[in-house]
Amino acid sequence: MRPLRSFSVVAKLPPNLAPMWELAYNFLFSWNDQIADLFSQIDQRLWRESDGNPVAFLNSLPQMTLDILAQDRFFLARLNDLLASLRQYVAKDQPTINFPHKAEDKPVVAYFSAEYGLDLSLPVYSGGLGILAGDHLKSASDLNVPLVAVGLCYQQGYFRQYLTPDGWQQERYPTYDFEQLPISPVQDQAGHPVLIEVDLLGEKLRARIWKAQVGRVSLYLLDSNIGDNPPHLRGVTARLYGGDLEMRLRQEILLGVGGIRALWAMGLEPKVIHMNEGHSAFAGLERIRVFMSQHSLSFEAAMELVASSSVFTTHTPVPAGNDRFPPELMQRYFDPYARQIGLAWKVFMALGREDPRDDGEFFCMTVLALRLSRFSNGVSKLHGHVSRNMWKRVWPQYPVEDVPIGAITNGVHMPTWVAYDMALLYDRYLGPTWKEDPDCDRVFKLADTIPESELWRTHERLRERLIDYVRYRLREQLKRKGARAKELEAADSVLNPQALTICFARRFATYKRANLLLQDRERLLRILNDSEQPVQMVFAGKAHPHDNEGKKIIQQIVQLCRMPELRNKLVFIEDYDMILAKHLVQGGDVWLNNPRRPLEACGTSGMKAMANGMLNLSVLDGWWDEAYQPDNSVGFAIGKGEEYDDLAYQDFVESQTLYNVLETEVIPDFYDRAHDSLPRNWIKRMKKALVELGPVFNAHRMVEEYSWRTYAPAYENYKRLVRDNFQPAKDLAAWRMDLMTKWSQIRIRNVRAAAGDQIHVKQPLVVEAEIFLDGLRPEDIQAEIYAGPLTQDGQFAQRTTTIMRNEGLAQDGWHLYRGQTMPGEAGRFGFTMRILPHHPLLLDPHSLGLIRWVDAQ
Repeated sequence: MRPLRSFSVVAKLPPNLAPMWELAYNFLFSWNDQIADLFSQIDQRLWRESDGNPVAFLNSLPQMTLDILAQDRFFLARLNDLLASLRQYVAKDQPTINFPHKAEDKPVVAYFSAEYGLDLSLPVYSGGLGILAGDHLKSASDLNVPLVAVGLCYQQGYFRQYLTPDGWQQERYPTYDFEQLPISPVQDQAGHPVLIEVDLLGEKLRARIWKAQVGRVSLYLLDSNIGDNPPHLRGVTARLYGGDLEMRLRQEILLGVGGIRALWAMGLEPKVIHMNEGHSAFAGLERIRVFMSQHSLSFEAAMELVASSSVFTTHTPVPAGNDRFPPELMQRYFDPYARQIGLAWKVFMALGREDPRDDGEFFCMTVLALRLSRFSNGVSKLHGHVSRNMWKRVWPQYPVEDVPIGAITNGVHMPTWVAYDMALLYDRYLGPTWKEDPDCDRVFKLADTIPESELWRTHERLRERLIDYVRYRLREQLKRKGARAKELEAADSVLNPQALTICFARRFATYKRANLLLQDRERLLRILNDSEQPVQMVFAGKAHPHDNEGKKIIQQIVQLCRMPELRNKLVFIEDYDMILAKHLVQGGDVWLNNPRRPLEACGTSGMKAMANGMLNLSVLDGWWDEAYQPDNSVGFAIGKGEEYDDLAYQDFVESQTLYNVLETEVIPDFYDRAHDSLPRNWIKRMKKALVELGPVFNAHRMVEEYSWRTYAPAYENYKRLVRDNFQPAKDLAAWRMDLMTKWSQIRIRNVRAAAGDQIHVKQPLVVEAEIFLDGLRPEDIQAEIYAGPLTQDGQFAQRTTTIMRNEGLAQDGWHLYRGQTMPGEAGRFGFTMRILPHHPLLLDPHSLGLIRWVDAQ
């Protein structure tokens, strides 16, 4: 029996408490401790049971409690102060980062991501990618970047984890009531829901839009679970990364195509889009379709405009993290779309293929995003290098170092992840504006002024709080399993508040090697059972529902935790979430990370730990490869960045290295106490990490870098290309088409260097060459000397490029070009020469995939 009509029932707050809704519906509460405290101190138990969700919390408060609060003048004063603070924060209109020529009062950048980890109260994230996206929005808010975000609103989110009695991971999928979350439906002026639609195999999939306010930034989430859709389409947004390959394709059509349509439906037309991972790459196609239909542009002109104003960030070097769809599935869904934008099917599929000539190759979302973006980057310096190798087939004529994928290293939103106690120290010694101050370098250098005793006592309190929370979570998970009273009582005494505490928490993918410490159990037992220098470990994390090998690793660890001699020293906590993550990165002593290099793209959890004074013990992979200092002054390393072909041998070698580092460096240093019981050397490492790594590995620096390296240039490109009714975009497209037809006829001859077989260090080497342009203008090309030191087998070890000047016509229509290079040091040195496209509106000459190398002579 279905009701005739349904209603949303919300708590009736007394008029003077009504402003609490304004605080509850802005995710500023997730990084403003004072707002969170206002709610939690009303009823700590209910706040915890509400998972820190202020909307569900307010709707659960007894009316009597609300009536009492309405008469509490001290509470009302706090409420009004926080409300004024929120409004002052949101009203700030002076951006930290100025966008040239910005005139309209609308977002400039649209950020697309399949998941967002803002807070446990909005469960639309699974792990690091979503947490990074959430931190990006928060720092964009603090820095007042004109940015809006788009994602999907999953009815069941990502799975919740529980373990069977033998330690095997199981999944459950709770269904969330969006009206009990801190999000609100987007409505038109008449109060009706704003709906968008996309075509799926001839059917219309409709979606409504929910808004999450993240400080000054708006996040819009699309929801397909509405009555306008047939039952089989309502589940498109049921689960994050749920369902089969076809469901994944449907979700990504809704995210990319539907996301652009949602922005247009709300009157928002951002000039720049940022695709966070390839899931949203269809947004680029939809922008092309919009420009073609609304402004009568050709596909080529629209593509130049879109690519020149698009940013793409790739996050994973693991093939499974890059979605690929079979040609027959793509044709079922996109054949009409390809015709609509005027592309033959083979040409359309080529947009997503590494080798456009291979008709059997699957369509890759990462390749599509790379082709539709002129700004592409990995998420650490090492990952940028790995990504260039991984996607070099998209630009087959280029050396790996010239593949147009850069690197912007991730960062973490410090106000979200820094513990309240540590934040008070920062307020005192870094200044009260450290949470929003964009000058990260100046701010964190002041961490050196924090007294050692204050820093250590604060850290010890956080360790005690972590252990209290671990005991609480352990007790709760034992209750759910029907544990006996004796087991529950034992849970209250696990771990030692004074012992060295190592934390390992992340996704349990096999390459992350959560079981590396288990390689030699006897040695591990000796470390953990040392009564003079006690060591303990806390594990947490989820394996993908289909990753049985990852589940086996969890099972191994859980079974080890149950050994009588380790029961109080080794703990695995179920259902890893943001609340547990905060306790772990705030209260542990060592953050352990031991993936197989180079498979960790970045590893931001270690940054969160560093921000709270934890020391990292990690393989030199991801961010730690650029953060670690060889003197161990900011943390510890496992190995020296070696890479292996034999994985079993790698695991053995690095497990032994890990044991050695623990036994000879980490443990002795932690327990090396002065007469005042302070581990002076350990504290020096904590402070140096804050001083030197704090300014670099935080999201404020990251968002600033995205802004000046990608957002502002992309915005400038957009403004240039749309002038005079899009004439520059049309001219650029026409130039590119002309270039493509003539490029193969370019020839190079008579390359010569004015020197013998031997030259001196720093001696200029003049190079000349003659080039035939086949009707192209000299300004259409860029001739370069490509030079550098050579390896023993005659390959370039490094390279520099020098632009050559056009010296005019030589003879028979050939142009003379001249330039110079010089060796920087003694040894074998060589050069060659190449030609790249050149146009004032072309951002990167490598982006077209055209290059002409001189033939060996």
